[in-house]
Amino acid sequence: MTMTEGTAPGKELTGRKVLIIAVSAFSVIIGVNLFMAYSSISTFPGLEVANSYVASQTFDEDRAAQEALGWNALASASGDTLRVEITDADGLPAAVAEIGGLVGRTTERQHDQPLTFTRAPSGAHVAEIEPLAPGKWEVRLEARATDGTLFRQRLILRLTEG
Repeated sequence: MTMTEGTAPGKELTGRKVLIIAVSAFSVIIGVNLFMAYSSISTFPGLEVANSYVASQTFDEDRAAQEALGWNALASASGDTLRVEITDADGLPAAVAEIGGLVGRTTERQHDQPLTFTRAPSGAHVAEIEPLAPGKWEVRLEARATDGTLFRQRLILRLTEG
């Protein structure tokens, strides 16, 4: 056996070494893909409604009824309090019969907190919450008017430090 220029003794690239390199590289790639797929599925189920076809059957009517209310909703959070103001078309506190909801991150469900509101003297609806970390939060609000019309809205909260 003769030594060629540029190769060190005992460092010959054999088929076995190439196979080990290829298997190792693909093992890392497949491992990372499996981890990312598991993380994605475990933190966000992607489910909005149990049966999208059934929900779509009354979507237009529900939207028209909600828009006819003329309500506008605004959410804010400070410390351990979440405040939602719902006003009617005249800018006055809306006649809300029932209200509930959820606050959480838009991309994962592990930080979701159910909301139990009480009505403040100002007409706003207030719920006690665990303090929210800075970042983007979503309030998924569901209220019912005194005439039975359902009002659903997603309100985005962007919280900064300080």
